[in-house]
Amino acid sequence: MKHEYLCALYDSGSATPESGWAWCMATLRRGGVLVGGVATFLKGHSYGEYVFDWAWADAYRRHGLPYYPKLLGAVPFTPVPGTRVLAAHPGVREALVKALRNFAERQRLSSAHLLFIEEDERAAFEADGWMLREGVQFHWQNDPAQPCADFADLLARLQREKRKKIQQERRRVTDAGVSFTAHVGRGIGADEWDFFYRCYTLTYAAHHSTPYLTKDFFDQMARQMPDHWLMFVGRRGGEPIGASLVAIDADQRVAWGRYWGSVEYVPCLHFEACYYQPLAWCIENGFERFEGGAQGEHKMARGLLPVRTTSAHWLRDPRFASAVADFLAQEGQGIQSYVDELRERNPFKEGSAGEPAGSRED
Repeated sequence: MKHEYLCALYDSGSATPESGWAWCMATLRRGGVLVGGVATFLKGHSYGEYVFDWAWADAYRRHGLPYYPKLLGAVPFTPVPGTRVLAAHPGVREALVKALRNFAERQRLSSAHLLFIEEDERAAFEADGWMLREGVQFHWQNDPAQPCADFADLLARLQREKRKKIQQERRRVTDAGVSFTAHVGRGIGADEWDFFYRCYTLTYAAHHSTPYLTKDFFDQMARQMPDHWLMFVGRRGGEPIGASLVAIDADQRVAWGRYWGSVEYVPCLHFEACYYQPLAWCIENGFERFEGGAQGEHKMARGLLPVRTTSAHWLRDPRFASAVADFLAQEGQGIQSYVDELRERNPFKEGSAGEPAGSRED
C-alpha cells in the first residue's frame, strides 16, 4: 500500500485504464486534513486479483446483465493480506466502507469487492451489510518462544519423511552444480534485475500467458523502493540460470514470495529458489514470517502452514446477492473442512515448535 508502489504500477503501464484498471481513489478529509483513503479501481475484468469471481460474472452474463465494470479495492497483482481501508481511527474506516457502497450504488455498478482485508476491518464491512469470503494461503511463521536457529533447525522440527524429501530435493540442485547468491536492496545490480525480468517473462511464456508487470515497473522498484526487495540468483559454472524475487519489510520482519523463473529446467530448482533459499534467509536475518503467496498445498511439505484470508463483497442486485450469500455459506463450510484436513497433515513433529500458538490461522 505504499504510495511509491501504487504509483509505479500506474506510471509503468502495468495497471492502467488501458489494461482494465481504471483508478478510482476514495479519500476522506476532515477540516481539510486527509484522515482516510482506499485504493479502488473500476475493473473491466477479473484478472490479477487472486480471489476468483469468474462464476459470478458468468451468471450475470447468462442473465443478460453486465457484471463489469465492478468496483475493486485491492493492490493489483498482489495477493498479500493487509489493511485496505487506511483510516486514522475506526470511525473513519466505517465512514469509508459506507462511502464505497454508496458510490457503487450511485454509479449503478454490479458489485464492490475489497480483497485480502485485515482482520480488524471485518467488523466495519459486516456492520454495513457486506458479505465475507474466506480463502486459504500458506505461510511460514517462526515461533517467538522457540525461534529456529537456522535452516537445519527448521528441518529437525519436520516429520522424518518431509525432512528427507527436502534434503533430497536440495541435493539434486547441488548435484546439478547450481549454487545460489542472495542480493538485498541496493545490492541487486542492474544485471541481476535484467536477468530476473528475463526469467519472469519466461515463466509466463511457459504458461502461454502475458506478464502483468512491465520492465519499467521493476526499474522503478529498483530506484524508488530498493530496500524492500530480495533476490536469489542460481548459477552454474558462473552463469545465471534462475532467479526468484521476494518482497521484504525489515520493520515488520515479514517477507513475501513473489516471482521466479529460469532459463532452463533443473529438477527441484523451483523449490530451492522459492522456498528453501528464502526460508533460510528469513531465519538467518530474524524475520518472523514468510508468506508463500496464493494457493499451493505443496507448500505445506516445505513448512508453510494454512492461514485464512478474508475478502468483503457487496452486490447491488438483491437476487444475485442472495444467491452469492448461499454460495459463500456453503463455500465457507468447505473451507473450514479443508483447513481442518490440512491441519491434520501438519508437517511438523508432534510437540515441535513448528506451529506457534496464536498464529494467524487461528
